[in-house]
Amino acid sequence: MSLIILTPAQRKVHRADAHHLNPVVLIGGDGLTPAVQKEVDAALKAHGLIKIRVFNDDRAEREAILLRLTDELSAAPIQHIGKLLVIWRPVEEKEKAVDEDRMPGPRDVKVLKFSKRGGQRPEVKVVRVLGNERLTAGGQIKRAKRNQTSVKKTLADKPKR
Repeated sequence: MSLIILTPAQRKVHRADAHHLNPVVLIGGDGLTPAVQKEVDAALKAHGLIKIRVFNDDRAEREAILLRLTDELSAAPIQHIGKLLVIWRPVEEKEKAVDEDRMPGPRDVKVLKFSKRGGQRPEVKVVRVLGNERLTAGGQIKRAKRNQTSVKKTLADKPKR
């Protein structure tokens, strides 16, 4: 797979975004095993920008691990500072399944009932409103009315004989 090439400005933005991140993958004494590589791939799919900590004192070996990860996982190297590696890969957009027949579900609404005397706290009541109901200004639940259609429109829609 190919390596993603970034401009210095893009790399700078990703470095700033990665500053507060904690390492999500730790590479131990065994080095870069297939299991570790699978975890790095899963983390890139989930987050896009990740930090990796390598517990190895050899800088050349850490550099080799970075190049191998970015090449095999088609990611971009962002930063190699000390024992931390930062790599980035664009996150794939997930398709949302759209259900045409879906109706709005119930929702919980807080209703405040104020006391007639001014010095008391308002009473908070949580009310569940269903999809075919509405909440009035007074806090009452009313069933939603069907919209009336005009007589002219209904006559216009009927087929003529």
